[in-house]
Amino acid sequence: MTQLVASQNQTMVIEFLFSVFPPLYEGGLLFFILLILVYAFIISGNLVIFVAVQLDMALHTPMYFFISVLSFLEIWYTTTTIPKMLSSLVSEKKTISLGGCLMQMYFFHSLGITEGCVLTAMSIDRYIAICYPLRYPTIMTSKLCIQLTAGSCFCGFLLVLPEIAWIATLPFCGSNKIHQIFCDFTPVLSLACTDTSLVVIVDAIHAVEILASFLVIALSYIRIIVVILGMPSAEGRHKAFSTCAAHLAVFLLFFGSVAVMYLRFSATYSVFWDTVIAVTFVILAPFLNPIIYSLRNKEMKDAIGRLFHQKRDVRAQK
Repeated sequence: MTQLVASQNQTMVIEFLFSVFPPLYEGGLLFFILLILVYAFIISGNLVIFVAVQLDMALHTPMYFFISVLSFLEIWYTTTTIPKMLSSLVSEKKTISLGGCLMQMYFFHSLGITEGCVLTAMSIDRYIAICYPLRYPTIMTSKLCIQLTAGSCFCGFLLVLPEIAWIATLPFCGSNKIHQIFCDFTPVLSLACTDTSLVVIVDAIHAVEILASFLVIALSYIRIIVVILGMPSAEGRHKAFSTCAAHLAVFLLFFGSVAVMYLRFSATYSVFWDTVIAVTFVILAPFLNPIIYSLRNKEMKDAIGRLFHQKRDVRAQK
């Protein structure tokens, strides 16, 4: 049952209710089974990629370092939302506390921004590798890769903090129904019983963040494509295109869904389309990333194969 506290003739909300999840025996169980299978694949797939990159010397390059960082982030990115979705699908109490909601928003958006920054770093890495191959080893050093990763984490976990701190000061009263599959800024702010016009400034800041990353990545890949098309060797063009295709697919999937969700300003969607867009970047993109990076990448497939062969050899020796 929803918890409310009476204060100064107003009913203050201290719990939010997720209204989009169906009851257990009206589709909830089916969605639970599908989602837990998807979540298990996301965790295991990204974990295998992360471990393979760490253990296989052939993958100790800047490109695979960033892929392993992205896989590590995906594990935690999905863990901020999917376990709560699973519990909401099978539980009669489809609620989350105010504090839990704020924590979910903070870590979800922090990890999301960090991923966006890492994808930007990956595009810069591919740009230097293809456009300046002779200088690549001296520019993309291990130290620079670590610095770019640390900077991505710093930006991600710092930029969201002021907004979360502001939301934590807002009073919530009246309706407590969140028409979304997780706690997000717009659905939560719509429940505040005070002026939230400041959100326009916050939206503008988010727009600048998204557009800046999008612009850097788009310009990098435009330049990369121009250079690839100018390569004399057909084999060289094919190898360069296949390497960048996976990165480009992840970039379009991630930034495309994020842009539709967060670059709309005053535009509104129905609850159904809001949910579909959210599922795309909360569940679908993390699900497809391990497939894109493993199935379309021979070096990664070989490394994963060696990893499982080593495990079988160790077991055989025992």
